[in-house]
Amino acid sequence: MSPLFLAADGGNSKTDVVLGDTSGRVLAFVRGGTSSPHNVGLPGAIAVLGKLITEARAEAGLPPGTMIDSLAVYLAGADLPDEVTALNAAVAGQGWARHTQADNDCFALLRAGTAMPDAVAVVCGAGNNCVGRAADGRTARFVALGPISGDWGGGHDLADHALRAAARGEDGRGDPTALSAAVAAHFGRPTVEAVSIGLHLGDLPMDRIPELAPLLFEIAATGDEVAAALVTRQAEEILAQHRSAAGRLGLLTRPHAVVLGGGVLQARHAQLHEQVIRGVQAQAPQATITVLDAPPVTGAALLALDTLDAAPDAESALRATLSRVTAGAREQAPAPL
Repeated sequence: MSPLFLAADGGNSKTDVVLGDTSGRVLAFVRGGTSSPHNVGLPGAIAVLGKLITEARAEAGLPPGTMIDSLAVYLAGADLPDEVTALNAAVAGQGWARHTQADNDCFALLRAGTAMPDAVAVVCGAGNNCVGRAADGRTARFVALGPISGDWGGGHDLADHALRAAARGEDGRGDPTALSAAVAAHFGRPTVEAVSIGLHLGDLPMDRIPELAPLLFEIAATGDEVAAALVTRQAEEILAQHRSAAGRLGLLTRPHAVVLGGGVLQARHAQLHEQVIRGVQAQAPQATITVLDAPPVTGAALLALDTLDAAPDAESALRATLSRVTAGAREQAPAPL
Protein backbone atom coordinates (compact mmCIF):
# COMPACT_ATOMS: atom_id res chain seq x y z
CA MET A 1 0.00 0.00 0.00
CA SER A 2 1.21 3.51 -0.83
CA PRO A 3 2.02 5.77 2.14
CA LEU A 4 -1.09 7.47 3.49
CA PHE A 5 -1.78 11.01 4.62
CA LEU A 6 -4.53 12.78 6.50
CA ALA A 7 -5.22 16.51 6.26
CA ALA A 8 -7.64 18.78 8.10
CA ASP A 9 -8.64 22.36 7.40
CA GLY A 10 -10.81 23.78 10.16
CA GLY A 11 -12.56 27.12 9.96
CA ASN A 12 -15.09 28.95 12.11
CA SER A 13 -18.03 27.14 10.55
CA LYS A 14 -16.77 23.84 9.12
CA THR A 15 -13.92 21.34 9.12
CA ASP A 16 -12.82 19.31 6.10
CA VAL A 17 -10.75 16.15 6.48
CA VAL A 18 -9.09 14.32 3.58
CA LEU A 19 -7.44 10.91 3.56
CA GLY A 20 -5.28 10.07 0.56
CA ASP A 21 -2.09 8.45 -0.66
CA THR A 22 1.12 9.52 -2.38
CA SER A 23 -0.31 8.97 -5.86
CA GLY A 24 -2.65 11.88 -5.19
CA ARG A 25 -5.71 9.66 -4.84
CA VAL A 26 -8.38 10.82 -2.39
CA LEU A 27 -9.61 7.81 -0.46
CA ALA A 28 -12.05 9.71 1.77
CA PHE A 29 -13.44 13.21 2.26
CA VAL A 30 -15.59 14.13 5.25
CA ARG A 31 -16.96 17.42 6.55
CA GLY A 32 -18.02 18.44 10.04
CA GLY A 33 -18.59 21.50 12.18
CA THR A 34 -16.09 24.02 13.49
CA SER A 35 -12.85 22.84 15.04
CA SER A 36 -11.51 26.31 15.82
CA PRO A 37 -10.01 26.28 19.32
CA HIS A 38 -11.37 29.81 19.79
CA ASN A 39 -14.90 28.44 19.31
CA VAL A 40 -14.79 25.03 20.98
CA GLY A 41 -11.55 25.04 23.01
CA LEU A 42 -8.55 22.84 22.31
CA PRO A 43 -10.15 19.67 23.78
CA GLY A 44 -13.23 20.35 21.67
CA ALA A 45 -11.11 20.82 18.56
CA ILE A 46 -9.34 17.50 19.17
CA ALA A 47 -12.72 15.80 19.69
CA VAL A 48 -14.05 17.15 16.37
CA LEU A 49 -10.89 16.09 14.55
CA GLY A 50 -10.95 12.64 16.15
CA LYS A 51 -14.54 12.02 15.05
CA LEU A 52 -13.86 13.13 11.50
CA ILE A 53 -10.64 11.13 11.24
CA THR A 54 -12.50 8.03 12.41
CA GLU A 55 -15.17 8.67 9.78
CA ALA A 56 -12.51 9.17 7.08
CA ARG A 57 -10.77 5.92 7.95
CA ALA A 58 -14.10 4.09 7.82
CA GLU A 59 -15.04 5.68 4.49
CA ALA A 60 -11.67 4.65 3.05
CA GLY A 61 -12.14 1.10 4.34
CA LEU A 62 -8.82 1.02 6.18
CA PRO A 63 -8.25 -2.16 8.20
CA PRO A 64 -7.93 -1.58 11.96
CA GLY A 65 -4.36 -0.72 12.91
CA THR A 66 -3.45 0.74 9.51
CA MET A 67 -0.97 3.51 10.24
CA ILE A 68 -1.18 6.94 8.65
CA ASP A 69 2.22 8.25 7.62
CA SER A 70 1.61 12.01 7.70
CA LEU A 71 -1.07 14.26 9.20
CA ALA A 72 -1.42 18.01 8.61
CA VAL A 73 -3.89 20.01 10.72
CA TYR A 74 -4.54 23.68 9.97
CA LEU A 75 -7.13 25.45 12.10
CA ALA A 76 -8.60 28.91 12.47
CA GLY A 77 -8.00 30.18 15.98
CA ALA A 78 -4.43 28.90 16.20
CA ASP A 79 -3.03 32.42 16.22
CA LEU A 80 -0.64 32.93 19.13
CA PRO A 81 2.67 31.00 19.34
CA ASP A 82 1.51 29.26 22.53
CA GLU A 83 -1.72 28.23 20.80
CA VAL A 84 0.18 26.73 17.87
CA THR A 85 2.55 24.90 20.23
CA ALA A 86 -0.36 23.50 22.26
CA LEU A 87 -2.19 22.43 19.10
CA ASN A 88 0.89 20.62 17.79
CA ALA A 89 1.35 18.80 21.11
CA ALA A 90 -2.32 17.81 21.29
CA VAL A 91 -2.41 16.52 17.71
CA ALA A 92 0.85 14.59 18.09
CA GLY A 93 -0.39 13.08 21.35
CA GLN A 94 -3.37 11.38 19.72
CA GLY A 95 -1.25 8.86 17.81
CA TRP A 96 -3.18 9.50 14.61
CA ALA A 97 -0.07 9.43 12.40
CA ARG A 98 3.68 8.85 12.44
CA HIS A 99 4.43 12.45 11.49
CA THR A 100 2.19 15.39 12.42
CA GLN A 101 2.19 19.14 11.83
CA ALA A 102 -0.30 21.83 12.84
CA ASP A 103 -0.66 25.58 12.41
CA ASN A 104 -3.06 28.36 11.49
CA ASP A 105 -5.41 27.67 8.58
CA CYS A 106 -4.01 30.62 6.61
CA PHE A 107 -0.91 28.55 5.88
CA ALA A 108 -3.09 25.88 4.28
CA LEU A 109 -4.73 28.54 2.14
CA LEU A 110 -1.28 29.84 1.17
CA ARG A 111 -0.13 26.38 0.04
CA ALA A 112 -3.40 25.85 -1.83
CA GLY A 113 -2.66 29.00 -3.80
CA THR A 114 1.02 28.55 -4.59
CA ALA A 115 4.05 26.33 -4.29
CA MET A 116 6.44 29.31 -4.42
CA PRO A 117 8.66 29.37 -1.31
CA ASP A 118 8.41 33.18 -1.03
CA ALA A 119 4.73 34.01 -0.63
CA VAL A 120 2.11 36.00 1.25
CA ALA A 121 -1.56 35.11 1.69
CA VAL A 122 -4.17 37.71 2.57
CA VAL A 123 -7.51 36.28 3.65
CA CYS A 124 -10.68 38.34 3.68
CA GLY A 125 -13.74 36.26 4.45
CA ALA A 126 -15.87 36.64 7.55
CA GLY A 127 -12.78 38.27 9.05
CA ASN A 128 -9.29 39.32 7.95
CA ASN A 129 -5.92 37.67 8.37
CA CYS A 130 -2.55 37.45 6.64
CA VAL A 131 0.51 35.18 6.75
CA GLY A 132 3.77 35.09 4.86
CA ARG A 133 6.65 32.69 4.40
CA ALA A 134 10.14 33.00 2.98
CA ALA A 135 12.32 30.39 1.32
CA ASP A 136 14.66 30.41 4.31
CA GLY A 137 11.86 29.25 6.63
CA ARG A 138 10.97 32.58 8.22
CA THR A 139 7.28 33.39 8.60
CA ALA A 140 5.26 36.54 9.19
CA ARG A 141 1.90 36.53 10.86
CA PHE A 142 -0.50 38.73 12.79
CA VAL A 143 -2.08 38.21 16.21
CA ALA A 144 -5.50 38.40 14.49
CA LEU A 145 -7.62 38.83 17.62
CA GLY A 146 -10.06 41.30 16.10
CA PRO A 147 -10.35 44.98 17.05
CA ILE A 148 -8.25 44.49 20.21
CA SER A 149 -5.25 43.67 18.01
CA GLY A 150 -5.94 46.40 15.46
CA ASP A 151 -7.82 44.32 12.90
CA TRP A 152 -10.33 45.94 10.57
CA GLY A 153 -12.60 44.46 7.94
CA GLY A 154 -13.87 41.16 6.69
CA GLY A 155 -17.46 40.42 5.79
CA HIS A 156 -18.85 40.65 9.30
CA ASP A 157 -17.09 43.93 10.06
CA LEU A 158 -18.14 45.42 6.71
CA ALA A 159 -21.74 44.45 7.41
CA ASP A 160 -21.62 46.16 10.81
CA HIS A 161 -20.19 49.31 9.23
CA ALA A 162 -22.82 49.23 6.49
CA LEU A 163 -25.59 49.12 9.10
CA ARG A 164 -24.04 52.00 11.04
CA ALA A 165 -23.64 54.10 7.89
CA ALA A 166 -27.23 53.37 6.89
CA ALA A 167 -28.55 54.46 10.30
CA ARG A 168 -26.44 57.60 10.40
CA GLY A 169 -27.30 58.49 6.83
CA GLU A 170 -30.98 58.21 7.65
CA ASP A 171 -31.02 60.31 10.84
CA GLY A 172 -28.58 62.99 9.67
CA ARG A 173 -25.54 62.17 11.79
CA GLY A 174 -23.75 60.93 8.68
CA ASP A 175 -23.71 61.60 4.97
CA PRO A 176 -26.78 60.58 2.95
CA THR A 177 -26.36 57.15 1.40
CA ALA A 178 -28.38 54.69 -0.65
CA LEU A 179 -27.47 52.14 2.03
CA SER A 180 -30.29 53.52 4.19
CA ALA A 181 -33.11 52.54 1.84
CA ALA A 182 -31.35 49.32 0.81
CA VAL A 183 -30.84 48.11 4.40
CA ALA A 184 -34.45 48.89 5.34
CA ALA A 185 -35.73 47.07 2.26
CA HIS A 186 -33.44 44.10 2.86
CA PHE A 187 -35.05 43.47 6.24
CA GLY A 188 -38.55 44.39 5.08
CA ARG A 189 -38.81 47.39 7.43
CA PRO A 190 -39.84 50.96 6.56
CA THR A 191 -36.70 52.57 8.00
CA VAL A 192 -33.26 51.70 9.29
CA GLU A 193 -34.46 52.89 12.68
CA ALA A 194 -37.09 50.15 12.57
CA VAL A 195 -34.38 47.66 11.64
CA SER A 196 -32.25 48.76 14.61
CA ILE A 197 -35.20 48.47 16.99
CA GLY A 198 -36.06 45.05 15.59
CA LEU A 199 -32.51 43.85 16.16
CA HIS A 200 -32.49 45.29 19.68
CA LEU A 201 -35.79 43.64 20.65
CA GLY A 202 -34.95 40.31 19.02
CA ASP A 203 -37.62 40.53 16.34
CA LEU A 204 -34.77 40.38 13.83
CA PRO A 205 -31.95 37.92 14.62
CA MET A 206 -28.57 39.58 15.12
CA ASP A 207 -26.96 36.81 13.09
CA ARG A 208 -28.64 38.24 9.99
CA ILE A 209 -26.46 41.35 10.04
CA PRO A 210 -23.68 39.68 8.00
CA GLU A 211 -26.17 39.48 5.12
CA LEU A 212 -25.43 43.18 4.58
CA ALA A 213 -21.88 42.62 3.29
CA PRO A 214 -22.94 41.65 -0.26
CA LEU A 215 -25.45 44.50 -0.18
CA LEU A 216 -22.65 46.94 0.63
CA PHE A 217 -20.76 45.92 -2.51
CA GLU A 218 -23.92 46.22 -4.62
CA ILE A 219 -24.52 49.78 -3.41
CA ALA A 220 -20.84 50.71 -3.79
CA ALA A 221 -21.00 49.57 -7.42
CA THR A 222 -23.70 52.19 -8.10
CA GLY A 223 -21.28 54.97 -7.18
CA ASP A 224 -22.59 55.66 -3.67
CA GLU A 225 -19.79 57.55 -1.94
CA VAL A 226 -20.43 56.23 1.58
CA ALA A 227 -20.50 52.60 0.49
CA ALA A 228 -17.54 53.09 -1.82
CA ALA A 229 -15.51 54.60 1.02
CA LEU A 230 -16.02 51.43 3.09
CA VAL A 231 -14.88 49.26 0.19
CA THR A 232 -11.81 51.46 -0.27
CA ARG A 233 -11.07 51.19 3.43
CA GLN A 234 -11.17 47.40 3.11
CA ALA A 235 -8.80 47.52 0.14
CA GLU A 236 -6.38 49.69 2.14
CA GLU A 237 -6.41 47.17 4.99
CA ILE A 238 -5.68 44.26 2.65
CA LEU A 239 -2.80 46.21 1.12
CA ALA A 240 -1.45 47.14 4.55
CA GLN A 241 -1.41 43.48 5.59
CA HIS A 242 0.48 42.46 2.47
CA ARG A 243 2.89 45.39 2.80
CA SER A 244 3.63 44.58 6.43
CA ALA A 245 4.07 40.83 5.99
CA ALA A 246 6.10 41.09 2.78
CA GLY A 247 8.17 43.92 4.25
CA ARG A 248 9.08 41.92 7.35
CA LEU A 249 10.28 39.09 5.12
CA GLY A 250 12.17 41.39 2.74
CA LEU A 251 9.95 40.44 -0.19
CA LEU A 252 8.61 43.80 -1.37
CA THR A 253 11.46 44.24 -3.85
CA ARG A 254 11.74 40.54 -4.75
CA PRO A 255 9.59 38.12 -6.75
CA HIS A 256 6.99 36.45 -4.55
CA ALA A 257 3.47 35.08 -4.75
CA VAL A 258 0.49 36.92 -3.32
CA VAL A 259 -2.51 34.66 -2.72
CA LEU A 260 -5.87 36.35 -2.17
CA GLY A 261 -8.39 34.13 -0.41
CA GLY A 262 -11.59 34.18 1.61
CA GLY A 263 -15.13 34.71 0.37
CA VAL A 264 -14.93 38.50 0.06
CA LEU A 265 -11.78 38.47 -2.08
CA GLN A 266 -12.70 35.37 -4.05
CA ALA A 267 -15.99 37.01 -5.05
CA ARG A 268 -13.89 39.49 -7.09
CA HIS A 269 -16.15 42.47 -6.38
CA ALA A 270 -14.89 44.81 -9.08
CA GLN A 271 -14.25 47.89 -6.95
CA LEU A 272 -12.38 45.97 -4.25
CA HIS A 273 -10.57 43.61 -6.62
CA GLU A 274 -9.23 46.36 -8.87
CA GLN A 275 -7.97 48.48 -5.97
CA VAL A 276 -6.20 45.51 -4.41
CA ILE A 277 -4.57 44.41 -7.66
CA ARG A 278 -3.35 47.92 -8.47
CA GLY A 279 -2.14 48.43 -4.92
CA VAL A 280 -0.15 45.19 -4.75
CA GLN A 281 1.44 45.93 -8.11
CA ALA A 282 2.42 49.39 -6.90
CA GLN A 283 4.00 48.30 -3.62
CA ALA A 284 5.56 45.06 -4.90
CA PRO A 285 6.11 45.28 -8.68
CA GLN A 286 7.61 41.78 -8.92
CA ALA A 287 4.74 40.04 -7.10
CA THR A 288 2.61 37.43 -8.85
CA ILE A 289 -1.01 37.72 -7.74
CA THR A 290 -3.38 34.77 -7.56
CA VAL A 291 -7.01 34.69 -6.44
CA LEU A 292 -7.52 31.31 -4.81
CA ASP A 293 -9.66 28.91 -6.84
CA ALA A 294 -9.00 25.77 -4.80
CA PRO A 295 -10.57 24.71 -1.50
CA PRO A 296 -8.24 25.51 1.43
CA VAL A 297 -8.17 21.85 2.49
CA THR A 298 -6.18 21.29 -0.69
CA GLY A 299 -3.35 23.23 0.94
CA ALA A 300 -3.47 21.13 4.09
CA ALA A 301 -3.39 17.98 1.97
CA LEU A 302 -0.44 19.26 -0.05
CA LEU A 303 1.45 20.20 3.12
CA ALA A 304 0.99 16.61 4.30
CA LEU A 305 1.97 15.26 0.90
CA ASP A 306 5.09 17.47 0.87
CA THR A 307 6.49 15.39 3.76
CA LEU A 308 6.18 12.15 1.77
CA ASP A 309 7.77 10.71 -1.37
CA ALA A 310 4.88 11.60 -3.63
CA ALA A 311 4.47 10.75 -7.29
CA PRO A 312 5.38 13.54 -9.77
CA ASP A 313 1.76 14.12 -10.78
CA ALA A 314 0.32 13.67 -7.27
CA GLU A 315 -0.35 17.37 -6.73
CA SER A 316 -2.30 17.84 -9.95
CA ALA A 317 -4.33 14.68 -9.30
CA LEU A 318 -5.09 15.75 -5.74
CA ARG A 319 -6.13 19.25 -6.79
CA ALA A 320 -8.51 17.96 -9.45
CA THR A 321 -10.19 15.48 -7.13
CA LEU A 322 -10.59 17.87 -4.20
CA SER A 323 -12.05 20.59 -6.41
CA ARG A 324 -14.69 18.11 -7.53
CA VAL A 325 -15.58 16.58 -4.16
CA THR A 326 -15.65 19.86 -2.24
CA ALA A 327 -17.83 21.47 -4.92
CA GLY A 328 -20.39 18.75 -4.25
CA ALA A 329 -20.15 19.39 -0.52
CA ARG A 330 -20.70 23.13 -1.06
CA GLU A 331 -23.94 22.39 -2.90
CA GLN A 332 -25.24 20.70 0.24
CA ALA A 333 -23.91 23.31 2.70
CA PRO A 334 -23.10 26.72 1.17
CA ALA A 335 -19.98 28.30 2.59
CA PRO A 336 -20.29 31.56 4.56
CA LEU A 337 -18.63 34.83 3.58
